[in-house]
Amino acid sequence: MVTRLETDEIKPLVIGIGGTAEPGSSTEVALSLALAAAREAGAETRLFGGEALRLLPHYLTPASREHEGGRELVACIRRAEGVILASPGYHGSISGLVKNAIDYLEDTAKDERPYLHGLPVGLIATAYGWQAGGSTLTALRSIAHALRGWPTPFGAAINSSGGILKGGQCKDAAVAGQLALVGQQVVELAGLRRGAAKLS
Repeated sequence: MVTRLETDEIKPLVIGIGGTAEPGSSTEVALSLALAAAREAGAETRLFGGEALRLLPHYLTPASREHEGGRELVACIRRAEGVILASPGYHGSISGLVKNAIDYLEDTAKDERPYLHGLPVGLIATAYGWQAGGSTLTALRSIAHALRGWPTPFGAAINSSGGILKGGQCKDAAVAGQLALVGQQVVELAGLRRGAAKLS
């Protein structure tokens, strides 16, 4: 059962990172629906979708140090209490666009809370077939672990070949439920993390 956070609490910030260079991609639609579920569960959300990711210079190039979008992404990650990563399956793994955005988290390496340390991380993979979806979800889970995050128990691997994610909506009720579960679990775990912090 999903428990909504108490309304008198400051809302946790959940950041969504994902999409493709194509506006309205199935990956970005899936991520947006998961973020909508996180908002319904009581979170504040921020989307770094395909357009934002496309404008990010390659990490560690001179331009990346001065790029406003990169600095904004890192600043939001530092405030976040949860993250959702979404990638299309490109050649069996995550896309270069999404990987480049994730690389910007290296700027937090020397922070008191580096990378995604202790944060719940929801994962979504979309692909034109099941094989790439599964391998991409596995890659995202490995990245979340490497960044010291806590992948949520449920991750969504979606076969988008049937055009079920278009126009900001999901045409398949079961898939829509899976995306909602990703967002809900991130907020639930963020709430548990807050509770644990109060006890320490």
